[in-house]
Amino acid sequence: MLVYPSGIDVSSSALRHLTQQLLRHRRTIGSRWRRLSAGRQALLTLAHLRIGHTYAQLEAGFNIGTTTAYRYVIEAVELLAALAPSLADAVRIASAKAYLILDGTLLPTDRIAADRPFYSGKHRKHGMNVQVLADPFGRLLWASPALPGAVHDIRAAREHGIIDALNEADIPCWADKAYRGAGGTVRIPCWGRWETRSACQQAVNRSHARIRALVGQAVATLKSWRLLRKLRCSTTRITSLVQAVLTLHLTSSG
Repeated sequence: MLVYPSGIDVSSSALRHLTQQLLRHRRTIGSRWRRLSAGRQALLTLAHLRIGHTYAQLEAGFNIGTTTAYRYVIEAVELLAALAPSLADAVRIASAKAYLILDGTLLPTDRIAADRPFYSGKHRKHGMNVQVLADPFGRLLWASPALPGAVHDIRAAREHGIIDALNEADIPCWADKAYRGAGGTVRIPCWGRWETRSACQQAVNRSHARIRALVGQAVATLKSWRLLRKLRCSTTRITSLVQAVLTLHLTSSG
């Protein structure tokens, strides 16, 4: 395998933050010697999450074994995931916002056709359903734990307690038709075929679409971490990966 220098489009604040967390963790567990320093382990983890490098590629680039690379990444991801904000934290921050935007996205996986719980009929592919909350400017505030792709958005929002949390905080939230029946502070477009709607309803829907379109920026922010574009790991690890990415994003943008 050929090895060459490359760049990672992640802010240095994210690298420093992860390095500090790893140093603190090593002192806590009394780790005396590692093949890589905390800074190099942080860089390895960012290469995996941001660029999607496989463990074999990390092995060649950092001159360590595949098993060691895997262990280092898992350790760093779990540390980052533990720091991710909860839904309550996100709602508390959002209380100062005029409104929020809610949407669901599918993180594709390499599941086989027999794995029906992971197959999304809407997207026609296998993956995991993740709910995203964005502020009025389309900035990512929170991402939910991952559920199988067959789970509908409204059901996922209810299972995560998003709708109840928004109602209790009395925060208006814009969402698409997938959240029909949510009620409370969740606002969806007028239902029905376009030609059967009144001129007023059509104007409302156009305004609603302009507001809700900004959530696409939050989804794009999440998927700018290339590992999440095609997940090849166990589905039980995907929630930790999403939470780790959320922590790194908020650290970089904070």
